[in-house]
Amino acid sequence: MLGALLPVDVQPDDPQVQVGTVSLSAAVEGIDLDNVGFYVPPYMGPRSTLALIERLPRLQVVQLLTAGFESALPYLPPGVVLCNARGVHDASTSELAVALTLASLRGIDDFARAMPEGAWLSGRREALADKRVVVIGAGGVGTGIRQRLEPFETDVVLVGRTARDGVVGIDDLSAVLPLADIVILAVPHTPETTRLVDRSFLSLLRDGCLLVNVARGGVVDTEALLMEVGAGRLRAALDVTDPEPLPSEHPLWRLPNVLISPHVGGNSSAFLPRGRRLVREQLARWRGSETVLHVVSG
Repeated sequence: MLGALLPVDVQPDDPQVQVGTVSLSAAVEGIDLDNVGFYVPPYMGPRSTLALIERLPRLQVVQLLTAGFESALPYLPPGVVLCNARGVHDASTSELAVALTLASLRGIDDFARAMPEGAWLSGRREALADKRVVVIGAGGVGTGIRQRLEPFETDVVLVGRTARDGVVGIDDLSAVLPLADIVILAVPHTPETTRLVDRSFLSLLRDGCLLVNVARGGVVDTEALLMEVGAGRLRAALDVTDPEPLPSEHPLWRLPNVLISPHVGGNSSAFLPRGRRLVREQLARWRGSETVLHVVSG
């Protein structure tokens, strides 16, 4: 698991910097916590790895390995810089968004469930071609999704916080949602985006629209989504849910028009080399007294 606890006096040519990772045990045995200046919490680690921040009195920089950073904010002391992993997961998450979209449209999940019984589920399924796709979130992931969708002969509308060339402002969302065949969520989880997809949002979607969420579960009002997909009016493909992990008894698991993956958008073979490159660069900047990248707080 990629993670690092580095002392304030580490040098750019030290092995830790070259490798970009230091073994981080749950008990942090043998580590002088009083001298740690740069901390990389393990990817998708438990909250205890974030709580460790409070035990590092000389900490200067926390480098996350996720694009999302809201879970780290409650543990961040004043004066400590928090950086996210912007760009590290863009390709992987964009790929999964397209994969979930195609799998849902073409019934791949139905075919997989039918294999143990040897059932031949022939029939006409929907193509991605000629669909209008609204991608909400104009950052690295949203842009990556658009780049991957356009070769499929789709009409992609990218929605961001503010209108600009090639991007529709979120204030105009109500005008584009009724025209969408597919809506893909790729926004960060912030107070502004919490339950962005509520009953009012969903009511604007045409019958049969597919909602794909590769953002965060909290962006969607789960009860409102359950009502719409349970009635068969909408479909959903979700890499993230609220709550998460989704309890085994939750009704979302058993709805025929819902496809769920267990929050694996960024966790692909592309992650480790890209994560290591980011950590190396950030360490070199930190030790060279340069400004670190992707600062989200501090």
